[in-house]
Amino acid sequence: MRARLILENGTVFHGRAFGYLKETVGEVVFNTGMTGYQEVLTDPSYYGQIVTMTYPLIGNYGINLDDMQSKGAKVRGFIVREKCDDPSNWRCEFELDTYLKENRILGLEGIDTRALTKIIRNYGTMKGIITLRDLTDSQIKLQLDGFNNNSAVKEVTTKEVQVEDGDGLHIAMMDFGIKQNIIDSFKSRGCKLTIFPADAKAEDVLAVEPDGVFLSNGPGDPKDIPGSIEEIKKIVGKKPITGICLGHQLLALALGGNTEKLKFGHRGANHPVKDMKTGKIMITSQNHGYVVTDEGLPKDVSVTHINMNDNTIEGMRHNKYKIYSIQFHPEACPGPYDTDGIFDEFIDTMNDQGGKLDA
Repeated sequence: MRARLILENGTVFHGRAFGYLKETVGEVVFNTGMTGYQEVLTDPSYYGQIVTMTYPLIGNYGINLDDMQSKGAKVRGFIVREKCDDPSNWRCEFELDTYLKENRILGLEGIDTRALTKIIRNYGTMKGIITLRDLTDSQIKLQLDGFNNNSAVKEVTTKEVQVEDGDGLHIAMMDFGIKQNIIDSFKSRGCKLTIFPADAKAEDVLAVEPDGVFLSNGPGDPKDIPGSIEEIKKIVGKKPITGICLGHQLLALALGGNTEKLKFGHRGANHPVKDMKTGKIMITSQNHGYVVTDEGLPKDVSVTHINMNDNTIEGMRHNKYKIYSIQFHPEACPGPYDTDGIFDEFIDTMNDQGGKLDA
C-alpha cells in the first residue's frame, strides 16, 4: 500500500506501508546501527519517535523473544530502505512485518533513507507524519502541532515496585524507561534490584536501605520531569548514585547543572568516546537527543568521558559525593562490549554505602 512521510518542513517522501496500517505522527530520528533493529524497536528511550534505520536492509534475521529490551515495541513508526520478507536465522520467531502488526506500529519502506538522514542531519530533528491518505495543509498542521512527547517517561516507567533477588549489592533503581539489558547487566554481577516507578519519592527509595541508587535511561527531555529532579536532590549525599543517559542528565540538573537539545542526537552503535582518565577511545552504543552542557556542568563535578565526534560531555564524576554517571549505554544492546566494565565501576562507587567521599 502506498504511503507518505511528511516532515514539518514540508518535505515529502513516497514509499510503501507495512506493519500496522494506521497513520502515525512522531519525532523523526535516525539510527546508524547495522544490526539491532529489534532492540531499537523495544527500547523505551525511543518512545514517541519515528525511527529511520540508515542501514539499507532491515529484517534479514527476523525477530525473536529473547532480545526484547522491554515488553513490546515503543517506537511511533519505523522507516527502512528495504525490509526483508524472508529472514534467515535459527533464532527467528517472527518476520518484521508480523511483529509490527502485532504491536500496532506503522512501517514505511522504499524511500531514500540516505536523503532523509541528510535532511535531519542538516536541519535537525523534526516532527513527521506517516500517512496512507491525502492530507490538507490544515490537517497536517493540526496533527504536527498536536504532537508532543512531554509525558513519555510516564508512559514507559514501571507502574509498581518490582524486586529482583540477588546475593550482592542492593541497588534501588528509578525506572525512567529502563532497558532490560541494564537490569541483566546488574543481575549478572549478583546484585539485588528494587525497581521503582519514575515518580517514586526519595523517602520510599531510601526506606529499602539500598547500597546505592541507579537512575535509568529513558525518553524525552529531562526537564519534562521536574518532580523526579527534586526527589533526586533529596538522595544526593545520602547514598551513592549512578546513572545512564536520561539518568545522567537528571543528575546534572539535580546538582544545579543544565542540559540542552542536540541538533539531531546520537543514535547508533558506533560512537567513539574518550575516557579522560586513561586516554582510551571506546566505541559506544548511544541513544539520546539531549546532553549536559559544558557551560551548565554542575559545580564540583569532573568530566570523565568526551564524545570524539562533537566533544559533548559523555560522563561525569562528583568530587565530593559518590556520584558517577555516563551518557552512553554500557549495556550495549545492540552494540559493542568496549564499555561493559562501567558496571563494575558503578558497583565500586556503591560498595561503601556512605553518600560522601572519604575525607
